[in-house]
Amino acid sequence: MTELSKKDQLYALIRANPFISQQDLAQELGLSRSAVAGHIAGLIRERRLLGRAYVLADRRPVVCIGAANLDRKLRSTGPLQMGTSNPARQDESFGGVARNIAENLARLGAPVGLVTAVGSDASGAALLAHAEGAGIDTRGSLRLGGSYSGTYTAILDQQGDMLLALADMALYDQLTPEFIARVQPQRAGAALTVADLNLPHDTVRALLDDAARDSVPLVVVAVSQPKMDRLPLDLTGLRLLILNQGELETRTGKPISGDADLAAACAAVQAQGAQDIIVTRGAGGVSFTTANGIAHLPALAANVVDVTGAGDSFAAAVCWTLYQGGSDLAQACRRGLHLSSMTVACAETVSPALAPDSLDAIDALFSTPGEQPFNALYKD
Repeated sequence: MTELSKKDQLYALIRANPFISQQDLAQELGLSRSAVAGHIAGLIRERRLLGRAYVLADRRPVVCIGAANLDRKLRSTGPLQMGTSNPARQDESFGGVARNIAENLARLGAPVGLVTAVGSDASGAALLAHAEGAGIDTRGSLRLGGSYSGTYTAILDQQGDMLLALADMALYDQLTPEFIARVQPQRAGAALTVADLNLPHDTVRALLDDAARDSVPLVVVAVSQPKMDRLPLDLTGLRLLILNQGELETRTGKPISGDADLAAACAAVQAQGAQDIIVTRGAGGVSFTTANGIAHLPALAANVVDVTGAGDSFAAAVCWTLYQGGSDLAQACRRGLHLSSMTVACAETVSPALAPDSLDAIDALFSTPGEQPFNALYKD
């Protein structure tokens, strides 16, 4: 038996029982304790294990539930002509709100589980393989035979502006309350649950009920105005709702034209049971609820290469703060804006430069009481 195959056997045993001890691993594989420790160190270096999470009670995971898509962008290389074939360049990447948040969190160093649905096609296999390679536990995901995985295809003109997007997301309707109940073993140990609104209404309702019963914080991330009807009227059990201004207007049924309207809209959603709300406002920055109403942070200056994934990275940084036990939404939003600026400055959906210490710099700017050096990074 080669060293590599021993390591793979050890990895399989840990996946089957994350709480297995090194002594039991040694006995099962006929290895010494030091050899087991060496293999574990190698798996950590390869990011197949995120630290020693399998033996530490305080390393409960963040469980992300929702979409994992194959994203395609087709950009015309010349003026578009309707009714005929147009030369184009194609970019393909892994996407989906829940998946993107999960990858950002894994790169930050959090133990992460992903509950999604994929088809029996090559795209589904690639989505799960990529997630597992990033250190994300996908064992709770639904694999549907005879189905295609979710896709999002954007048609861009010669300047890169989107003319049309087609989204095939019907697969996520199979993430029913009954399925969510079946994967309770994967969800039971969560320190934080994050759900996107690609999920059916009744599934979101079930997650809210579980959060209220089990006292596990739940964050819901909106995905579009049309899907706001998937958010139940009663939000009891919701720790945090992250959405943009248009989605908040859809929720309340009222236009928002200023801070007073925004504060009233947030208060209305809080009256429905949500503890806190964060409203992303694009170039206008971000607003969030406080004990005295709402507060604001301006957007950061950034070298924009591609905005894809910016909102998901913002949500991930906020969730990272909650996962660490933080309750300061100002700190969470500062981190979110910083991570978003990293994301838009690269062509990838998740910044390849992201690492466990990526948020240290933004925290250090506020390490001296009374100083506001972060203001130098704000847009004028």
